[in-house]
Amino acid sequence: MCLINLQFRNHPKYKLIVAANRDEFYGRPAASARFWDDEPHILAGRDLTGMGTWLGVTKHGRFAALTNFRDPTNLEAGAISRGAVVKNFLASTDSPKDYVTSIDPTQYAGFNIILGDSDRLLYYNNIQHESYEIPPGTHGLSNHFLNTPWPKVTKGKEKLSSYMAQSKEADLEELFAILSDTEHAPDTHLPDTGVGLDLERMLSPMFIQTPDYGTRAATVVLFSHDGTLTFAERNYEKGKFQEDSFFEFKIEQKTQ
Repeated sequence: MCLINLQFRNHPKYKLIVAANRDEFYGRPAASARFWDDEPHILAGRDLTGMGTWLGVTKHGRFAALTNFRDPTNLEAGAISRGAVVKNFLASTDSPKDYVTSIDPTQYAGFNIILGDSDRLLYYNNIQHESYEIPPGTHGLSNHFLNTPWPKVTKGKEKLSSYMAQSKEADLEELFAILSDTEHAPDTHLPDTGVGLDLERMLSPMFIQTPDYGTRAATVVLFSHDGTLTFAERNYEKGKFQEDSFFEFKIEQKTQ
């Protein structure tokens, strides 16, 4: 997952709105979103190499989404797939704070994670090994820290905020259209993350298309004030639409 746009507790109909793109090498196998056979309360796509996920929810309203932290010197660090961080939170009953406190940051290559539910969200980065609560408002996360003003992050936040400010209800097609923006950022606006200018250019759009790597899935998640959770995923293969998945249900109350 390389771009997460979210609006938190800032809309009359929705507690939380998430519009996110997952970018990955085309050759890494993945399953589209579904309720998992081995964890039936988890709804997510699945990385079939590490058996974790980049973004998911549960029937009880837990949410987590992860991005890699771009650091060319740290690509092979960590013995465990970062998708396990999302999976393990969704499978647990730990509070977000207790969960991130239990993470050994040396077990994983660099990552960011947003986790919690529609009432409380936490941001954690394992490079700093620090976390903080996300305040209400519109936020963006790519492959640096939360709200780092990379062009795609700034554009995603602006587009989501503008659209929802004039919309009483979220139209899934409109949100997917935001996520499908392929415009490259001007060279003068690009970050310098150590991967070289050519690669910075290729990675600068919200929707990435390169010969070997690009946006594989777009996901929209809506948590309504009435307790309805909507989860929609759109899958791509080398930039071409493949299939849509759609789920909607009432969040279940936890039993003691």
